[in-house]
Amino acid sequence: MEQSTQQHVPLTIPFTTRVSVPAEILFRQIESESVLLNLQNERYFGLDEVGTRMWTLLTTSDSIQAAYDALLGEYEVDAELLRRNLQDLLAKLIENGLLEAGGG
Repeated sequence: MEQSTQQHVPLTIPFTTRVSVPAEILFRQIESESVLLNLQNERYFGLDEVGTRMWTLLTTSDSIQAAYDALLGEYEVDAELLRRNLQDLLAKLIENGLLEAGGG
């Protein structure tokens, strides 16, 4: 039977969307990695070097698409793989309240 085990259906966020950081999120970069802390629910999330670069571009670009285009220019990676990885990261960050879609 299908129960809430299938809850992890990834969000599909249009790449025209802009994302923003909620006020209760603390971001700290330590060398090439970073830690995000949600001060409301005390959940934290660690990002490696590539995840940190994705975060930086996502939170400073006019849209997810602009961040994606910049990443595609910086990394030698298959375009579809990058799209999937970016969507997965976005879904995790939004589900954990670390980013908001449509903000800014």
